Amino acid sequence: MTKKPIRAIDAVEEAERIAFAPFVFQAVVALRKLGIFNLIFQFRKKGGISIEKLAEELELSVYGIGVLLEIAESYRIVDQDDSGNFELTTTGYFLAFDRTVDVNINFTQDVCYKGLFHLTDAIKTGKPSGLKELGNWNTIYEGLSVLPKDVQKAWFEFDHHYSDDVFQEALEFVFRNNPKTIYDVGANTGKFAISGSKYNDSVTIKMVDLPGQLRIARANVEAAGFGNRVTHHEIDWLSENPQLPKGADAIWMSQFLDCFSEDEILTILKACADAVNDDGEVLIMETFTDRQRFDNAKFVLEATSLYFTVMANGNSKMYPSKVLIRLIEKAGLAITEDIQVGEYHTILACKKK
Repeated sequence: MTKKPIRAIDAVEEAERIAFAPFVFQAVVALRKLGIFNLIFQFRKKGGISIEKLAEELELSVYGIGVLLEIAESYRIVDQDDSGNFELTTTGYFLAFDRTVDVNINFTQDVCYKGLFHLTDAIKTGKPSGLKELGNWNTIYEGLSVLPKDVQKAWFEFDHHYSDDVFQEALEFVFRNNPKTIYDVGANTGKFAISGSKYNDSVTIKMVDLPGQLRIARANVEAAGFGNRVTHHEIDWLSENPQLPKGADAIWMSQFLDCFSEDEILTILKACADAVNDDGEVLIMETFTDRQRFDNAKFVLEATSLYFTVMANGNSKMYPSKVLIRLIEKAGLAITEDIQVGEYHTILACKKK
């Protein structure tokens, strides 16, 4: 990467913005929750709105709204005209109304913010030191089914948001060879099992996950009317010698392997290689850091790696493709297809060597 020179005055400004970034983030959370962004936007065709009018409409103090808007103006989130009226900048608009930004803010605030205070300890220990802010578990996955509702909502919305847009395209790829039995490893809420059952009326799907997650997934599958075609297998991938039942035509893992360390991924892949039929395939969908068109997408993935470090498990991350490719080969699998789906995702189709 080419180094671009930066003036000292610009560098110190950027350094100060980083130093006070948590203040700005919490100000944005408040501006969203208090309805200030929404009300400013409503007055966009009326030349903006004053602090006094905002305070009157929202029944808040002029002081309180003032301190929020002052930092927002310095961060170029709002603009103030000569008459004192405020409008959203383009950045402010995205902070208020963009769905991806909304999901990211809620995930940061509700799932990660308190825990990030413990990042240094997580780096030192290799443990998710911030997880204690949510509950007493070894990994966040053990507690997903019992997280507080707002935290659970933010977690699942973040998890689903980055795969929803490619789901249909992914299903078409999974079923291109008409598999009869699919293992959904990392079943989560049962979304793939339900979608796959709708897509193909003869397939049988086995959901594989921790007991707590399977309770949620099974309830969702039953409610969708597919309990007769969807079975389940409880597993803890961190236990000694975890194994899958044999007989899968296809094993599907979507945004799953990034939840584990390299050694743990190798264990999972070897178990998959052992369980899949000789003519079957292991299908892996991930968002690789080295396959993103835009720097912003790479940045989001790298920030997500810190979530894994401090909140999820202490030892996983969003990986570059070369890491997964190396582990796939080491597990006795060979990549037969390598395709991009959607804007951010890659599917690797693997077969036994």
